[in-house]
Amino acid sequence: MGQLKVGIIGASGRMGMMTIEAVIDDPMASIGGGLVRQNSPMVGRDIGSIVGRAPIAIAATHDIAKVFSDSDVIIDFSLPDAFTEILSMAVKTSTPIVIGTTGLTKIQEDTIKNAARTIALVYASNTSLGINLLFAIIEQISRALPTDFDIDILDFHHNKKIDAPSGTALSLGKAAAKGREMNFDEVAKLSREGEVGRRPSGEIGFAALRGGNVIGEHSVIFAGAGERLEVSHKTSGREIYAAGALRAAHWVSNQSNGLYSMRDVLGLKA
Repeated sequence: MGQLKVGIIGASGRMGMMTIEAVIDDPMASIGGGLVRQNSPMVGRDIGSIVGRAPIAIAATHDIAKVFSDSDVIIDFSLPDAFTEILSMAVKTSTPIVIGTTGLTKIQEDTIKNAARTIALVYASNTSLGINLLFAIIEQISRALPTDFDIDILDFHHNKKIDAPSGTALSLGKAAAKGREMNFDEVAKLSREGEVGRRPSGEIGFAALRGGNVIGEHSVIFAGAGERLEVSHKTSGREIYAAGALRAAHWVSNQSNGLYSMRDVLGLKA
């Protein structure tokens, strides 16, 4: 079996560079191409040298068509403003893709569902093994506890993160809502301020902290009368996201058309 050629979108970003390193270190994978912005100083630089490794004779480029044509699968850790073009190219070239971009709009998420009719894709707000196990656990806890337990989700990230609540926090909320068989959009309270009144039954609350260089911490609090259950996940290194995304890339490259999650990649039951 030959090496899987992996194209990296957002190759000069933090997650893009970590993913490049993960691919270089994987004997079953190689870099197909690396996409950067047109005005990036990284255009034309060897991708290996971008991450401080030995040259690999593949240069970073702003030519999206070339990256897709040279790759068996794509990993996208770019920004929402580039998402439409990236997904359209994946559909046009029938290339499987792992989407790790967060902060997408509802409309953009709907385009993912439409694209999944013609390509295989994994859409994950967080690609770490631990957090995806947490999604499954939260759904089970929410299903087991009575609905008079209030649910709140806290996410804490570095001061440069641009979206709040985080995509991971929203996914945790959706897991809790699924466990209770509730419509997430109807019970989610993304922020509170002023005189908000008595808390509605079934509400799932959110709080977002932004400060320092915190990579990512998430807690789900189930507060009942006389007892409280707190479940947390803390990240100490971003390499876990790159490793998870690469695992997803290997997996999705062998799948038929459809929309998949990290649960599917990890073989976790829905």
